[in-house]
Amino acid sequence: MQYPQRIVCLTDETTEWLYLLEQQHRIVGISGFTVRPPQARKEKPRVSAFTSAKIGKILDLKPDLVLAYSDLQADIVASLVREGLNVHVFNQRSVDEIFASMHLLAAMVGCAEQGNKLIAEIKQTISDIQHRSESYKKKPRVYFEEWDDPVISGIAWVSELIGLAGGVDCFAELGCEPLAKNRIIADHQRIIDKQPDIIIGSWCGKKFRPERVAERPGWQDIPAVKNHYVYEIKSAYILQPGPASLTEGLNQLHQIIDGWAKDQTA
Repeated sequence: MQYPQRIVCLTDETTEWLYLLEQQHRIVGISGFTVRPPQARKEKPRVSAFTSAKIGKILDLKPDLVLAYSDLQADIVASLVREGLNVHVFNQRSVDEIFASMHLLAAMVGCAEQGNKLIAEIKQTISDIQHRSESYKKKPRVYFEEWDDPVISGIAWVSELIGLAGGVDCFAELGCEPLAKNRIIADHQRIIDKQPDIIIGSWCGKKFRPERVAERPGWQDIPAVKNHYVYEIKSAYILQPGPASLTEGLNQLHQIIDGWAKDQTA
C-alpha cells in the first residue's frame, strides 16, 4: 500500500502527532501557529494561518495529502479540493474523539502499531492523574475562559480534562456545544453566581490578563479572585485537540487543581 509521502498540516496537532510517530520526514508544510514540537518551525515551511492559507504555496509543495481541522477551515479546504488535492478534515471535539483522530492519522501513514503504543502510554498517564485526583475530599469549581470579549467558556475536551484533573467545570453543559458562538456567556452574573474556586484563562493565542479579570464588576467577590486562584494555560497546550492537551495541558490543569486541594487541607 502506498501511504502519503508529502503532507501539509494546517493545524498544530497533526504536526505534533506525526513528529511523535517519527514521521516528520513526510511533512512538507505547516501552520504558522505551530509551536509543538519547536523544531517544526525551524524545519518546515509555514503555509497557513488558521482561517487563511497560501494556496499557491501549498500547490507548489505538491502534497499528496492536506490535513485540516473543523468548519473554520472549510473555505481553505474547498479551495484545495477545487485544485484537485486530497484533503482530510478532522472534527474532534472530545477526549475520545481526539484519541480516535490520532488512531486514524497513525493508520493513514502506516503507523497504526506505533500509534497504538503511544496512545496506550498517554491513556495510562491520564489514568494515573485521575486516580490521584480521586483522593480529593473536595473538588474545586473551575471556570475556564477561552476568550474574553465576548466571554466564551471551554469546549468539550477542556471540560472533560478538568474533570479528569480533579475539578468540576462550572459550565460543563456548554462544553458540548462545538461552536464557540454557542458558548458565549453574555451575562457575567451567571459566572459570578457559579462562585468558581479556580479561574483558568486561555485566550486562544492572546496573552491572558488576570488583572483584567479581577477588575470586572462584581468579580471581586468570586472565591477564585479573592483567593488569587486565577491562572493561565497557554492555548498551545490546552486548546489544541491533539497530544498536547492530553499531556501537557492535562498536567498543568492537575497541578493547578492539586495545589488548590492541598491548600484546603493545610
